[in-house]
Amino acid sequence: MTLPPQLFDHKALVTRRERANENAWFIHDQAIDVIYERLSEINRVFSKIAVVGFRAQAWANALNLKATCVEDGDTLDLNENSFDLIIHAMCMHWANDPVGQLIQMQKALKPDGLMIATFFGGQTLSELRISFAQAETKVINGISPRIAPMGEIRDLGSLLQRAGFALPVADSISLNVSYKSPIKLMHDLRSMGETNIIKTRMKLPISRGLLKEVTKQYHDNFTNNDGRVKATFELIFLTGWSPSVSQQKPLKPGSAQKRLADALGTIENNPEKD
Repeated sequence: MTLPPQLFDHKALVTRRERANENAWFIHDQAIDVIYERLSEINRVFSKIAVVGFRAQAWANALNLKATCVEDGDTLDLNENSFDLIIHAMCMHWANDPVGQLIQMQKALKPDGLMIATFFGGQTLSELRISFAQAETKVINGISPRIAPMGEIRDLGSLLQRAGFALPVADSISLNVSYKSPIKLMHDLRSMGETNIIKTRMKLPISRGLLKEVTKQYHDNFTNNDGRVKATFELIFLTGWSPSVSQQKPLKPGSAQKRLADALGTIENNPEKD
């Protein structure tokens, strides 16, 4: 079996999370609110639930769910055909094999079970990414991996289909946060446990000169009218159902009983028929 490339250093991730601060979970709180609302719109009582993530119990409590809590390692501790709801909570952006995570959850669901995953998307920290790139180009004449690559919404929906989910949906929301300074943003990222764990990252502390230039670039390019700097956090939501014979199926092409042109009261114009 071919293993996926190990892009992230998960030992470093454990260390980052151990020093995280519970006062910095406002992004998690926003994601929880969205998922709570979406679950409330589903006419279904879920009895066997799993929450995946390093704060799984906190998520279960906030969502008022009695759930099995599972750590987000490369291999998820989920038994096959065991759950009717699985929530993957704000950690798939650190997965070395996100498709593998989805496949494991799909197998762990009972027929017609629901999976919801939320995590950071590609627009997250775009301002910080640009500021680091501009500063490093100027100070050290090169660019090092500082901000993790994150999935784009246009690509993520196909992952659900590859993993075997039915009725796949991928959508996103953007949270626009402001800070007094870029340093305050970096402190928040540290408190969230969301700092750099790319395996090829530079292990040395950032120099004062580079940090000063990053701060300057950030202020020069991403300052609000009130003098605060902007920071974007994009939350991706992936929703999919385990296939079941009871689910609605899309109609086959050509199976319509009435022409669209007739329904609209118009004349069909198809140049291939000329």
